Amino acid sequence: MSGYPTGVENHGGTLRIWFIYKGKRVRESLGVADTVKNRRVAGELRASVCFAIKTGIFDYSRQFPQSTNLKKFNIAPPGITVAELASKWLELKKMDLTLNAYRRYVSYINITTEILGGNRMLESITHEDVLNVRKELLTGYQICGAHQKNRSVKKGRTVRTVNVYVTCMKGMFDFAMLNGYISKTPFAAVLPLKKSKSDPSPMSREEYQRFLEKCPCEQIRNLWKLAFNTGMRHGEICALAWEDIDTKNWTIKIRRNLAISDHFTPPKTESGNRIINLTHPAIEALKSQMAYTRMGKQHQIDVHLREFGRTRRDECTFVFVPRLTARNGKGGEWYSPGSFSGTWNNILRRSGIPHRKSYESRHTYACWALSAGANPNFIAAQMGHTSAQMVYSVYGKWMSDNNDNQLAILNANFGGNAPQMPHAKNE
Repeated sequence: MSGYPTGVENHGGTLRIWFIYKGKRVRESLGVADTVKNRRVAGELRASVCFAIKTGIFDYSRQFPQSTNLKKFNIAPPGITVAELASKWLELKKMDLTLNAYRRYVSYINITTEILGGNRMLESITHEDVLNVRKELLTGYQICGAHQKNRSVKKGRTVRTVNVYVTCMKGMFDFAMLNGYISKTPFAAVLPLKKSKSDPSPMSREEYQRFLEKCPCEQIRNLWKLAFNTGMRHGEICALAWEDIDTKNWTIKIRRNLAISDHFTPPKTESGNRIINLTHPAIEALKSQMAYTRMGKQHQIDVHLREFGRTRRDECTFVFVPRLTARNGKGGEWYSPGSFSGTWNNILRRSGIPHRKSYESRHTYACWALSAGANPNFIAAQMGHTSAQMVYSVYGKWMSDNNDNQLAILNANFGGNAPQMPHAKNE
């Protein structure tokens, strides 16, 4: 190639060099513009590389640390620190995760990296270090986040939380091993901590009535009445619009979720896209809410789809609007999931009901439905589960409580409804 030093080439407008390494011709892109000056510098670089190879002092990983050729020659990339790996891995995970999930991953990795030591070389991390991180997460003091400035520092975390942190950290080290940053994983034989199965804590009918009576306003009462009687996820209620509700057949089409403020997404899982058949109490709640928001302002919102970078534009007249009941009239046009826990805890205190998490509204629906004899497959579909297996595993106790009723049904109908036996057709 005229005008280029030996071994220097133009590739897509930038320069690259080629040389012989271990009997094979390899090319390395320099990523610099093709200019006369850069050609000369590239030629000098190639000459130094060839000399280093000839004299046996060439270090491929040091000279070209980002080269894809390192794998071809089974050369380990140069060592990196824990913090460098964390930054690299999290950047790549953005493509796989929702914004809400990505923020959680960042939190998990930042905390575990701080405990491990971000400046430590990755290859120095041992099995013992991993066990010490797990112990610190379980028994040490929590690192205070920005949203916890006014809270006292809490000692320890639950076993479930620790397992989530460790699993996330393991994923990062698996990535490091697959890409040659480490030769073996320090997570060998690190098993999840054992945890006791926690049963749902649904409200009784009496507690439910007390809860509704202590709601501070009609809109909050309607909101929680709908939650208890549909089993909807709280993010789905935040994102619920009148455009999703069929007021003739009284069904709700679940199409979106709100996991973090102002970031709408599809429902949590594919099975979360569903149509809910409303019970009478749920219909009553929506009829009551109509007077407040049915003719309200319609908003155009972007729904961030599961495919990276794709969005959908929805027109939404939100069912529940916090601005209507805000003391200063400056509330938003839709609720955020975080506000649910605030209203829930306030009502529990006012009603004298023992504390439980706000997610128990969903458990309450499932347990009440099972106790009433509803089909588990129907309940699973209403709640957005992939199959009834989740219903069986989580709510089995309430299903067994209904066995007496099922036996009565069998005794009443078993003998009289025997199906006819199929007969083979005579040719």
